[in-house]
Amino acid sequence: MKAQLKVIKIIHIALVTGLILAYFILGNLSDLSQLKLPLVDSNNIVYLLIPIAAIVVGNLLFKSLISKIDPKLSFEEKFIPYQSASIVRWAIIEGAAFVILIIKPEFIVFGLFLIAYLVLLMPNDYRIKRDLKHLD
Repeated sequence: MKAQLKVIKIIHIALVTGLILAYFILGNLSDLSQLKLPLVDSNNIVYLLIPIAAIVVGNLLFKSLISKIDPKLSFEEKFIPYQSASIVRWAIIEGAAFVILIIKPEFIVFGLFLIAYLVLLMPNDYRIKRDLKHLD
């Protein structure tokens, strides 16, 4: 379990680190004036919906993929599809953060919110066992 947990943690850290570096380089976060909340109106409401949709769709896909794991498998056999489901969820969140950064940098605050959420999804023993226990 320790080796498998180490691999999934490395993948997670690499995704988060890459996203943070992209935000510092492309998002020009050295200028703190970027961190103000943008004015949301009917013309740009879709950019507010991107992070919400990413979180909802990512979690739905994650739960859907987890529910397809055979409960009769051993924990080690369940871990591979769990890792794949986690990567799918993280990729959706990361993709949404990149879309905001590239298409509408004025909404960088919402991208930072997605990065914070992605950090909170850091895999650990408890979370993995809890998610896979629902299968039994």
